Order: sequence, then structure tokens, then C-alpha cells
Amino acid sequence: MTTLENDFLRVGIRPKGAELTSIYNKQTGIEHLWQADPAVWAWHAPNLFPVVGGTLDNQIWVDGKPYPLGRHGFTRESEFEIVEATPEKAVFSLKANEKTRVAYPYEFEFQIEYQLDKQVLTIIYRVINQEAKPLYFSVGAHPAFAVPFFPNENYDDYYLEFQKEEPLERHLLSPKGYFTGETEPVLTVGNQLPLTTDLFNNDALVFKSLDSRAVTIRSRNHEQAVTVSFPAFPYLGIWAKPGAKFVCIEPWLGYADREGSPVPFEQKEAIQHVEPNGIFETGFTIGV
Repeated sequence: MTTLENDFLRVGIRPKGAELTSIYNKQTGIEHLWQADPAVWAWHAPNLFPVVGGTLDNQIWVDGKPYPLGRHGFTRESEFEIVEATPEKAVFSLKANEKTRVAYPYEFEFQIEYQLDKQVLTIIYRVINQEAKPLYFSVGAHPAFAVPFFPNENYDDYYLEFQKEEPLERHLLSPKGYFTGETEPVLTVGNQLPLTTDLFNNDALVFKSLDSRAVTIRSRNHEQAVTVSFPAFPYLGIWAKPGAKFVCIEPWLGYADREGSPVPFEQKEAIQHVEPNGIFETGFTIGV
């Protein structure tokens, strides 16, 4: 386990998946990250690469061949190496290996960097293409934040505050986790989306055309809040297991497949790419 710490926050990260396990507010004594109760949902904040969401038949097609790659890719189950560590910064690395090549036929290095600055944690994703051809991928985050913050509160005391007041339209998912092509409006109060125990009965809320680039978890009872800012991520997922005491705010570069016939990986909707021998870098922040 790697720990980052300053006067405001203490952050834990484990080598498996380079996954956040704790965002502890030293000023208030609040643990803001879901603590991965295996009876409910056994993750804290998985990193998603090289796909986000479900893939048709749990595979991708590269150069005319199928490769077994399921929902959210293999990163969250992979062991990362620590390539840099200071009291307020850590960089983790996953390199292509025999196991990854079976599912994803590219030579790559995927780095995840965490850096603390006062009350803000910055997460940077870095995709390094070690091929002499373009590398295609999706990448995203899946942090689960504990709600409520205090034991004397209820889940429905909380709401999500979007950066902008805008009409929200979710893209619907099939029971297998693929987009159906259908959408429906999500009702808000101004720029606020109330958290209720039945909000996610029909799976995640997925937004493909969002103007807001920040979402804040707020309570009606106090001023404590958590803000996820994602200026470079055009897609967003919001999810919780129905009835669970957390909410995931998920900035994405990519999303699940649509129902129908598979397409070549490089033609997948919202796919990203890195030029030959190039580097792709993007990031988001969690502010407490």
C-alpha cells in the first residue's frame, strides 16, 4: 500500500489496479471513499483501461481477429509497479506483457499518477504507445464516494450539483450493459440531482453530451462537499448499487458498445488513439 499525505488529506493506493483505497480528510475525520464492502460492491475506485463499459460478446476485433476483453478491461485486476513515490506524489506503471497481449494486441505502457496539493487530489492517465502504428484505447475512472458523510445522516439528504444548469439526458443500457440507442430525460431541480435509493434501479446514468465539467456531492445539512472536476472528459457515468451507501462519479473517454453487430476496435464509438511512439495524457481532480 502506498500512502500520500499532507496537512489536509491522507490518500491510500494499492498496487492492484493502482486503485485508490482511501481519501481521508484529516481536518474533519471523514473517510470520503467507499470502503469496498464485498457483500455490496468490492471495489473502491477502479481505473478502466483499455475499454470503458461492456464489449459485445466480451471481445474486441483488431485486424480482423477477436480478442477476449470484457467490461472495463483488465487494468483493475492487474498488478502495477511503482516507478516514483514521494510523500505527495506516486506514479504507477503497467506494461504490456503476455497476459495483456492475449486480450489487447498492443505494445504499451499505462501510467497512473496521483498528486496531492492541499485539499485536491489530481489523477493523471498516461498512455504510452510503443508501436510504430496507432494504438486505440478507452480510459476512465470509477471512484465510489461514501454517502452519507456522517452517521446521523441519510442518503437522501444528499444531492449532486452539476457545474451548469442544463437538461440531462441519459443513454439507456440493456440488461447486458450495452446501449440500446434509446434515451430519456433525467429530472433535476435547477442544477441539482437528488440522490435517492431508487435512482439507479435501471443501471447507471450515462451522459454523452454534458456541458458541465464538474460535479459536487453536497448535503442539505452542512457545507462539507466533494467535487470531481473533469475538464478533458466529455462523457460521464453516475452509478451506485441500488440501496448502497455510495455514489460513483465516473469521468470517461469512451463508453460501452451499442447493441448489434461488432465493429473493428478502431471504429468503436468514442474510441481514443495515440500516434505511433506517442504519448497521450489526461487527468481529473477530486477536491475535498
